[in-house]
Amino acid sequence: MIHGVSAPDLLGETELPDGRTLGWAQWGPPEGTPVLFFSGAAMGRGLGFGADALGRLGARLIAVDRPGLGASAPLPGRTLESWAADVAHLAERLELPEYGIVAFSQGAPFALACAAAGLPKAVAVVSGQDDLTYPAFADRLDPGLADLLRAVAADPEGFEREFAREADAAMMWRLVVGTSSEVDLAVYTDPDFAAVYRASLEEGFRQGPAGYVRDLVLAFGRWPFDPSLITVPVDLWYGGHDASSVHSPDHGAELARRIPASRRHLLPEAGGSLLWTHAEEILTALLDAVRR
Repeated sequence: MIHGVSAPDLLGETELPDGRTLGWAQWGPPEGTPVLFFSGAAMGRGLGFGADALGRLGARLIAVDRPGLGASAPLPGRTLESWAADVAHLAERLELPEYGIVAFSQGAPFALACAAAGLPKAVAVVSGQDDLTYPAFADRLDPGLADLLRAVAADPEGFEREFAREADAAMMWRLVVGTSSEVDLAVYTDPDFAAVYRASLEEGFRQGPAGYVRDLVLAFGRWPFDPSLITVPVDLWYGGHDASSVHSPDHGAELARRIPASRRHLLPEAGGSLLWTHAEEILTALLDAVRR
C-alpha cells in the first residue's frame, strides 16, 4: 500500500428515482461512520485515500462518481443543485445515518453545494477549488485561467463542445504533473501511486469527455449558493506547496472568511497532495465533527 491507497473493498451502483445509476466504491468497515468522497477532476471511483487508517478510525469511505464519469450514468445539463439531490437520494438508498463528505480539488464545489443544502453533518475540503469568479480574486488569477473563466461565462455550451475535443486521460495526467510542485511530484510520480492515479483518470473518461467537461463548466461558473449561509462545519485543508492555479489563489483564506462554521488548516510543509500524505489527520477531524 502506497500513501494509503488500495483497491476498493466493494464496488456498487445505486439506482436513483429517475432510473439513472450512480457508481461508487467502498473501503473500510461496513459498520463504520460513513464518509462520502468526491474526487478531483476526471477521477474515477477507484482511487481512494487513507485505506490504512479506516479500520483504526472506524470509518467507511464511499467514493462516488459524478454523472457521466466512471460508472455513473450521464445527466445532460446537470447542475450543482441536481448533484446535491442525487447525493440525498444515494444516502437514502444506502441507508446512511449521519455522514461526512471529503472533497478533493474540483470536488469542492460539489461538496459545498451539498453543505448548502444541509445534507452532510460535516465537510472536509482538501486542496479545494475555490469560487474563482469571486470578485476579490479578479486580479490574482493566472491569465490563462482567467481566459477560461471568461470563455465559460460567455458561452458555457460552446466551451463544453470545444474543450471536449482535446480532453482525455492523457491530457489530464500531463496537466497534473505539469502544474505540480516538487513536493507533489514526489507523490504523484511514485510508480505505484502514478499507476493507480492514471487508472482512475482512464476510469473517469470511460464514457468520453462529456462528464469531465460538464464538471469543469460547473466549477468554473458562479456558484449558485451563498457560502456564508452554510451552517455545517467545514474544514478547509491546504498545503503551502500547492502550486495549482485552479485550487485557491489564497489557499482558502477568503473562503474561510465566507463560511461561518469553517476552520482553515494551512500545512506549510505539505502540497496539494495532502489528501494522501495527511489522510489520517483529515479524517480524524472530520469524524470528530460528524460524531458530535
